Amino acid sequence: MDASDSLDLADDLMRLGRIRHMPIVSGGRLVGILSQRDLFRAAISSVLQFRSSTEREWLAKISIREAMTASVYTVTPGTAVREAVEIMIEKRIGCLPVLEEGAVVGLLSESDCLRYLARLLDISQTKADLPELPSPD
Repeated sequence: MDASDSLDLADDLMRLGRIRHMPIVSGGRLVGILSQRDLFRAAISSVLQFRSSTEREWLAKISIREAMTASVYTVTPGTAVREAVEIMIEKRIGCLPVLEEGAVVGLLSESDCLRYLARLLDISQTKADLPELPSPD
């Protein structure tokens, strides 16, 4: 997505792709990251200002640049997973764009790290050893 695109387009793509974070580029370079939280804040801000339009109309009037987080922590394909996780924990962020020579080549999310950890722990073999949780009645 480009920083000049509207938030309603970003919202559609994020909902359709069931993703929580999206790298924003301009001229092939990373300029920010847009999260579901950013979308929520933009919608709330618009509600407080306009009060009369629908959420879609509000989001169509706001550019991604206005809602995205511009100061972004990044990693490279060679960054150790442990280092990436430490950055996410320390900075309280949910994902890290992966850059190679300045270009976005991926996005490392909390879910990616948990999947990696599960493979390391071989959850599929230990699942039988875990106690079952009581069902909510």
